Amino acid sequence: MRRLREARMDGRWGRAWRRGRWWVLGLVLLLVVPPLFGALALRVSYTGDLRDDARTRGRDAFWIGHAWVDGRKKDADLAELAARLKGTGIRDLYVHAGPLSHDGTLPAAKHPRAKWLVDGVRRTMPGVRVQAWLGDVLATEGPVGLRLEDTGSRRAVVGSARQVLDAGFEGVHFDLEPLHSDDRNYLSLLDDLGELTRARKVPLSVAAHQIDPLPGAHTALGAVSGSEKWWSQEFFGEVARRVDQIAVMSYDTWMPLESLYGGYVAQQTSLALDVTPETTDLLMGLPFFHEEDLGHHEGAETVEAAVKGARLGLGRTDPDRKGFGLALYVDFAAEEGDWAAYRAGWL
Repeated sequence: MRRLREARMDGRWGRAWRRGRWWVLGLVLLLVVPPLFGALALRVSYTGDLRDDARTRGRDAFWIGHAWVDGRKKDADLAELAARLKGTGIRDLYVHAGPLSHDGTLPAAKHPRAKWLVDGVRRTMPGVRVQAWLGDVLATEGPVGLRLEDTGSRRAVVGSARQVLDAGFEGVHFDLEPLHSDDRNYLSLLDDLGELTRARKVPLSVAAHQIDPLPGAHTALGAVSGSEKWWSQEFFGEVARRVDQIAVMSYDTWMPLESLYGGYVAQQTSLALDVTPETTDLLMGLPFFHEEDLGHHEGAETVEAAVKGARLGLGRTDPDRKGFGLALYVDFAAEEGDWAAYRAGWL
């Protein structure tokens, strides 16, 4: 009898073990196979011939730091910048003039040398515009920050935009993070800002999150981590239709290899082109900075890979698009190799 019971137990354990193996195999397939197929798709996206005409349209931009408006930069620095930009496609400078206070206001003391910079750029770099780069942390993933759901705060942000235009800036560029997809309050803010910038006949531009690499990716990530990272393609298009320029922050992508990063930028370029109207300039961000952390691997996220990816995406999706460019982030972290890769690959 005991041997019979033992045989039955062995049979149950055997069946349980076999079921367990199938569960383990299923879990491995679920966790491993989709990323492998995704990596293969990105690698393939990074291949192909580059079109000769997928080059600068003279609509590139450059994010530059706060030192340009707080008194640290001098005439010699301005002359050096003019020499650096000569012969490039850079038309817009996004100069950090903030940050905004959490209530949306902007202390005037934040940009005491604005007039010096704008006048100097007009004198030494004809045709280059100086836009005020304003931003703040949003209270979307924590208790502290700017709250776009507050009508008074949105009204104050518009007042801050009016303030920098009164100070002489030739446009306004917003970078508000972390900004979740489908934020209707953000769209309402852009509508109000657009009324101001159209009346002043200056550009309104924004820094944009990346687009879902897979449909619904931002929702899935948000459910797991509370941070969405990406926007839906539909929301990206809604933002793009409300502004004159939209610059994708196509870095901090988590990509571990240069080929995967380049393929990712190519994919992002195509996704963005599909929903950005012809009347809006689309700019893809270049990583002119060097860090090593979970989100950014400098050996993978290179300027060379980003330029090639942008050219591949442009050539495949909308090669005749005039309103397209690259946006370089950021002046105080850039190295000579970044400039060389930008010039060699794009100019």
